[in-house]
This record gives sequence, structure tokens and C-alpha cells, in this order.
Amino acid sequence: MSYELILGDYAYSSWSLRAWLLFEKFGISRRLTLVNFKAGGVPEQMPGWTPAKTVPTLRTPEGAIVGESLAIAEELASRHPGAGFWPATPKARATARWLTSEMHAGFLALRSDCPMNLRLAYSGVEPSEAVKSDLRRLALIWDHARSVCAPDGPWLCAEYSIADAFYAPVAARIAGYGLDVSPSAQAYVSAHLNDPAFRRWRAMGLVRGEILNRYKKPYDTVPWPGPAPMSARAVEGATPENANCPYSGDPSTHMLETGGRVFGFCNAFCRDKTVADPEAWPAFMALRDA
Repeated sequence: MSYELILGDYAYSSWSLRAWLLFEKFGISRRLTLVNFKAGGVPEQMPGWTPAKTVPTLRTPEGAIVGESLAIAEELASRHPGAGFWPATPKARATARWLTSEMHAGFLALRSDCPMNLRLAYSGVEPSEAVKSDLRRLALIWDHARSVCAPDGPWLCAEYSIADAFYAPVAARIAGYGLDVSPSAQAYVSAHLNDPAFRRWRAMGLVRGEILNRYKKPYDTVPWPGPAPMSARAVEGATPENANCPYSGDPSTHMLETGGRVFGFCNAFCRDKTVADPEAWPAFMALRDA
């Protein structure tokens, strides 16, 4: 029996993004269930997960229910000590734990004023003083982590860790609302926008679930500030190069075209998430480049 994970809407559920990244980035298998934010209250949509009432929630192979993303992170780290959820060195590990806990409990102004919305990006946003204070605090602790841990790459505490998964939705907010941050903080935001796992999550958010107007803000919209996706489109009545879906291995029934070539997938969601950002999906790119 594998882990079971129940999540919210890909485009809007920031805590769900954190939990999904923990599984995706560290190669932990899981079975997913999604709730629909437009279908009513979350607790009513997860009766089999009592007493949990929020997403994300984890069910372990033994049947334990684990709510709250921080508890999920710690449980995965303890069950998979060799996976690298926390940094290996004590100094970096302590720093990562601190930053993760501060994210879990803090930055309420940023989270309230700028809800995550991966379907839209804005210009002309003038943040409140409370949000500006949160942004200054983020830049300070991110710079502190990189100073203490001296990572070679773009992440806070050496290799990608739980701390980075927790700050991924913060990066999405800064990017999506065009918030002004320091050059070093902007570089960290850009690392998330370019991360293939983050791009896969956003691609799914663009094509699964309904648009929720309660997350929309009255600002001018602009193109998403992350990498521009490779051009692709859904097509019908074409013969694909591949007989089987690159993700499931099931027969190809839904097609996309890119660069004058046609590829097949087993269902509309597999096709559409690939159309949204082809280069985010290693299995598709391997097929294309074979």
C-alpha cells in the first residue's frame, strides 16, 4: 500500500503545492485525490479522511491520517531519512527547519492580500505596508540562509529541501503580483519559476479545475513571468508518432501538435497539461527527442 494524498485546486491551493512538491521532488510515490474548491466546503468533500478537515492531508501506508503540510513534511523526512528532505549538515539543517517553521506560521499579510493564483499575473499592484514588511523579512531570512549555508545552486540551504518547497508558493505570489523585492530575492523567485516540478504543477493548474473569481484581483493582467512555454496545441483526427501515452503507457487517444509533429496521450488531461508547458514533462521530452 502506498501513500495517499488529498489536495486542493492546483491553481489556488498553496498548501497543497507544498505537499505535492515534497513527493514530486524527492521521488516518493503516492495516489492522489483532489477536492473541488467550487463544489462546497473542503471537510464535506473528504469524509473518508476524518478527523482531518483541510488539504493537504496524508494517509500513511499503515492508515495514519496526517494533516497540515509541516507535519506531512516531518513525517516523510523521518520515514525516508536518505531522501534529503532536510540538509545533511547540522548548521544547514537547523537553518532550514527555522525558515520552514517561520513560513508555516508567518507572512500573514502577504498570504491574505496576495492569494496564490497560478492562472493570472498582475501589474500595477501597490502592496500595503504590512506586505512590504513581509517582503523585507523574506529577503532578510533568505539572504541569511544562503550566507550561512553557502549553497552552490539557487536553493536556500544547499540542495533543494523542505524549506524550498514551503517557499514555492511565496515565490508564486511575488511573481504573480509583480512585487518588488531585492535582486537576491528575485533570483530565488526565478529559481522556483524555472523549476520543472513547479512548472508541472502550474501546467496542471491551467487545465484542471474551474476559474474561481474569488481569487481574482482588480489589477491589470500581464503574461506569466516564468519561462515562455514551447508552442503546442491540441489536435483531432491526426495520427500520432507514438502508439502509447508517455505517462501511463495506455493507448493514445488524444493528440497534440508541436513543431509540425503529432504525439498521442491516453486522455485529455495528459494531453492538455503537456500542451500547457511541454518542456516541464521529462517523459514527453524524452519521447519527442528520441
